[in-house]
Amino acid sequence: MATTERPPSTGRLRAWMLEGLSDMGKGGGHTGPHAEPEPPHQGQRWWRVMCLTGVDYFSTLGYQPGIAALAAGLLSPIATIVLVIVTLAGALPVYRRVSEESPHGEGSIAMLERLLSFWQGKLFVLTLLGFAATDFLITITLSAADASTHLVENPHLTGTLHGHQMVITLFLVALLGAVFLKGFLEAIGVAVALVGIYLVLNVVVVVAGLWHVITAGHVITDWSSALVTEHGNVFVMIGVALIVFPKLALGLSGFETGVAVMPHVQGDPGDSEQRPAGRIRDTKKLLTTAALIMSCFLIATSFITTLLIPENEFKPGGAANGRALAYLAHEYLGNAFGTVYDVSTIAILWFAGASAMAGLLNLMPRYLPRYGMAPHWARAVRPMVIVFTLVAFLVTWIFDANVDKQGGAYATGVLVLISSAAIAVTIAARKAGQRGWTIGFGAIAAVFLYTTVVNVIERPDGVKIGACFIAGIILVSLLSRLARAFELRVTSVTLDPMAERFVRDMASRKMRFIANEPGHRDKAEYRDKVEQIRADNDMPEQEDFVFVEVTVTDPSEFEAGLTVRGEVLHGRYRVLTLESASIPNALAALLLHVRDVTGCTPHIYFEWTEGSPFANFLRFFLFGQGEVAPVTREVLREAEPNRSRRPRVHTG
Repeated sequence: MATTERPPSTGRLRAWMLEGLSDMGKGGGHTGPHAEPEPPHQGQRWWRVMCLTGVDYFSTLGYQPGIAALAAGLLSPIATIVLVIVTLAGALPVYRRVSEESPHGEGSIAMLERLLSFWQGKLFVLTLLGFAATDFLITITLSAADASTHLVENPHLTGTLHGHQMVITLFLVALLGAVFLKGFLEAIGVAVALVGIYLVLNVVVVVAGLWHVITAGHVITDWSSALVTEHGNVFVMIGVALIVFPKLALGLSGFETGVAVMPHVQGDPGDSEQRPAGRIRDTKKLLTTAALIMSCFLIATSFITTLLIPENEFKPGGAANGRALAYLAHEYLGNAFGTVYDVSTIAILWFAGASAMAGLLNLMPRYLPRYGMAPHWARAVRPMVIVFTLVAFLVTWIFDANVDKQGGAYATGVLVLISSAAIAVTIAARKAGQRGWTIGFGAIAAVFLYTTVVNVIERPDGVKIGACFIAGIILVSLLSRLARAFELRVTSVTLDPMAERFVRDMASRKMRFIANEPGHRDKAEYRDKVEQIRADNDMPEQEDFVFVEVTVTDPSEFEAGLTVRGEVLHGRYRVLTLESASIPNALAALLLHVRDVTGCTPHIYFEWTEGSPFANFLRFFLFGQGEVAPVTREVLREAEPNRSRRPRVHTG
C-alpha cells in the first residue's frame, strides 16, 4: 500500500512560520494598526473607526494623571491645560493637514520621504522608523506594565500578586505575541465596546471625584493655598507649568494612529483613490472628536487626582502610582466598582499593546522591503512577531516593568513623530504657497521641537532607546541590502515601438548588444566603441550591434519598472536608452526580457572598468554603477539558474 511521506518537522515549522506572507507589506501595504483595510466606500463610520485610535489614545488615562502628578506636583492641572492647548492648537491642526496630504494612511513619514531622495532620504526615513519603533514597542511594554500594576494593586489580588509585577508584565507581552503567532484579527466592534465601556466608567469616576471636591470645599482652598505658598503668583505658576509641560507629552499620543486608520473610514460614493474627499473630511472629524474627548478627560482627571490623592501615593510604591483613577474608583466607589474599572483598564491597555504590535507589523514592511533593506522573511508575520516580542522582553527587563521609567522613552517617540509631522506640513504649506499656514505650522513645529529637546535633555532614556533602534534598523537594513545586491530588482520591462522594432529585427540573426556609458553621444563615440568591441572580441566587420545606454536615476531605490526607448543616431547607430537605479540590474532585466519575447539567446559586450574591484563594488552598491560586467553576469546567474538559457556576457 502506498504511503505518503510526511515532510520533516523542520520543513513544517518553516512553512508555518512563513505562512501567509504579510499583506501589510504588499502593494503599498495595508495602513493602520488593524487587519485588512476596508474596501473602497465600504468602510466604517468615522466614530467607530475613532475607537481604533481610542484603544491607544484613551488608554493613556490609565497612567497619564499619575505621571502628570509626579512631574508637575500641585501644578498638574495647570500643566495639563498647557498640554491641552498644545494638543488643540498644535497637534490637531498638524494632523488634520497630514490627513489631506496622505489620505491613504501613510502618515508624516511618507510625506517626508517624498521630499527627500537618494540615500539621505532613505537614512532619514530609517531614523524616523527607529523612533516609530520606539513609540510602538514602548506602547506594548508600558501598557503591559500598567496593566500588571492594576492587577497587583487590586485589593482582592495584592496579597497574592505583590512582588510579581515583572513576571506578570512578561506574561502579558508573551500572551500578546502568542495571539499574533496564532493569527490576530482585531475587530472594530471589539474596539468600540472596549472604548465605550472604558469611557463610561471614567465618566463615573470623574463625576464622583468632582462631587467629592465640591462637597468638601476645603480641598480646593487647601490646593490653592498650597499653590500660592509654593509658587507665589499666577505668572510664576504658568511659567513653571510651561517648563514642566514636556514631561506630560504622553497625553499627545494617538494622532499618528488616527491618520494610520484612515483606510477604514467610510468615504463618500463619489470618492476616488486619488482624492477621497469624504474620507478626508470624516478623518478630520475623527481626529477632532478624539482630541476634544481626550482634552476634557485630561483636564478633569488631573484636577481630581491632584486634589484628592495624597502626594506620597503617586510615588513609586504608592497605591496610586500608575493607577491614579483606579485609586479613586476604589476609594470613592467601592472595591466592586473599582475591580470592574481595573478589568476595563487592563483590557484596553492590552488592546493598545495589540494595536501597537499590529502597527509595527504594518510599518516595517511598508518601507524596508521597498528599499531592499529587509530579508524576505520580514514580509511574514510570525517571524516578525517573535522578533518584536523578544525586543519587548528586553525593554521590559531594562526598565524593570516600571511605568514611570518608560514614560520618557514613550514621550520621546511620540514627540519625534509629531515634530516630524509638523515639519512635513510646514514644508507642504510652503510648497503650496500658503504663507499664513507656513508661518503657523512653522511656529507649531518650533514648539514641538523645543518640547522634544527638553524631554530628551531631562529624560535621555527615550533617545537612547531610539538610538539603539535606529542603529539596529540601519545595520540590519544595510546588511540586507548587501545580501540582496545581486537580485533582479526590475519589476517590469516595457519597450516602446522603436525598441520593439529593433528587437524583432535582431531576432532574425544573432542578438548582439553593446553596453555603452553615454558621453557626448557623437558619431565618433559610437564608431570607436564598435571598433573596440570588434577588436577585443575578434569579430568580423559584418556583425551588427545595438547599443544599450542606462542612465542612473536614484541609486538608493531598490525595485522599479523599466521603460526602454529606441532611437537611431547619426543615421546608422541603433540605441536603446533606459533609466534605472542600477545599471547591471537594468541590463540583466532587458536581456532576460528580450530572451523571453524572442526565444533567442542575446549576447552583450562590455569593456573592463579600470580601478580597484572593491571600490567598484562600493560604487555599484551605493551609486548603481561601477564594475558593470561581472555584476550583470552575477545578476543573470541568480535570476536564471539554467546555464543553457542564460544570456551571454562578453568582456574584453
